[in-house]
Amino acid sequence: MTSPQTTPRTSHAAPAGVLVRPARPEESARVAWLAALTFPLACPAGTPVGTMAAHVAAHLTPAHFESWAASDRHALLVAVEDAPGSSDVPLGYALLGSGEPDGEEEVEVLRSVAGPGPYVELSKIYVHPHALGSGVAARLMAGAVGAADGLGPVGAAPLWLGTNGENARAQAFYRKHGFEVVGSRTYDVGGVQHADVVMLHRP
Repeated sequence: MTSPQTTPRTSHAAPAGVLVRPARPEESARVAWLAALTFPLACPAGTPVGTMAAHVAAHLTPAHFESWAASDRHALLVAVEDAPGSSDVPLGYALLGSGEPDGEEEVEVLRSVAGPGPYVELSKIYVHPHALGSGVAARLMAGAVGAADGLGPVGAAPLWLGTNGENARAQAFYRKHGFEVVGSRTYDVGGVQHADVVMLHRP
């Protein structure tokens, strides 16, 4: 499930400098902490706390992020303050992965609109609540689109994502950055089924 957690009602000043770069394996605990903080913000209202906690414990652990940071089939990016003496806590992160989607629904949708794979999935893109409305999400997205070009086996591969169908704010953000809705899928969060839209990036 992806969500940029975009423009809130009250925005914050942009950091003096933001650097988007590949995450290092030794930063996995920091990124996992941010994932645990931000994942519930993307879930539909009313999602049980236990369901969200179970998903985080099963899929967003430091070991997962360490593996993704070291993988040549994934790109794990972090947005950090680029200033002397700044904190090492990431302002946001994004995860991309190359290959075939896990779900049959996604495969069917993507093959019908983008041809045979492989594809690159923008699996996750989240921003720290304190950085909402600061422009960090846009910079992180630009970095993610650039990183996707290097994950295809031969040049650029189609870039796609799935996000909750009720998350209009996230969908507006993705459309602003070149994505369009091309289909739908069912996404499981701790045994609870959610209706997602599938979006494809059009360069």
